[in-house]
Formats: sequence, structure tokens, C-alpha cells
Amino acid sequence: MKHTIILSLTLALFWLLNSGHNSVFMLSIGAASVVVVLLISHRMNVVDHESQPIHLTFKVPVYILWLFKELVLANISVVRHIWLGNKTISPILTTVIAKQKTDLGKVIYANSITLTPGTVSVDIVGDRIMVHALRRESIKTLEAGEMDRRVCLLEK
Repeated sequence: MKHTIILSLTLALFWLLNSGHNSVFMLSIGAASVVVVLLISHRMNVVDHESQPIHLTFKVPVYILWLFKELVLANISVVRHIWLGNKTISPILTTVIAKQKTDLGKVIYANSITLTPGTVSVDIVGDRIMVHALRRESIKTLEAGEMDRRVCLLEK
């Protein structure tokens, strides 16, 4: 029920912000749209803790700030190695262990790896994520576990 209420409020707010209209007719059309979307969502059985991770609401900003810092550092590193030439690039394809307990946590971890320049998550099987990296040092950084630890904290 909590997820349904949050979804309905989010949809209503989204509709209001995008429509810019506040006449009775337009508000009733917006309310009808929200109700239709809620009915379809419940019929599809997609309103749950994974489709709306409310528990992450207050933890996400801190993680995003940390991830942004890592993205900037990784960008600088990739640009530096591009300028230095092919001799400094050592591509590798390997697997890293994901310690997250939920599928959502594993997806956040894999997406965070992919967002970081020079690394791409190729596949997730169980608790293993196959990663392609431009440099072996990127894999060593992942294996050190700072990103994994931060996603685990986000997940709790």
C-alpha cells in the first residue's frame, strides 16, 4: 500500500509539473491518467520495493556525490592514457565478486562500474559481474572493494 501511495503522488506531481494547467477539466484528466496508470501497474504486479526503492531515498545523494568524484577521476585517467598512447592501455576481461544481497544492489553496482569511464559491466551471473576494463589498474581498484562496500551500505 505504501508503494501505491508513493507512486500515485509521484505520478500526480510529475503530471502537474509537466502540464502547467490547473483548470478543473485538466486536473480531472490528470487524476484519471494517474488512476489508469495505477490500475495497469497493479494488474502487471510491478508496484513493489524494487520498482520503487523508497528505502534508498536518503542514502542515494551521498552515494551519487561519491560516484561523481570517482567519475571525474576516471575521466582524467582515461584521457591521460589516451594521450600517452596504446602502450599504456592494457585491456582485460575478468569477473569481480558482488557482495550485494539483492538484485537491485547488484544492478546498482554493475551500472556504477559501467558509468565509470574505462570499465564496462558485460554480464551478471549470480554474485559475479564480468567486467571489461581498458587498464588492469581499474580492475585492481574494483577488487579493492570501495565501490562494492558503498553499494552494500546503500542497499541496507
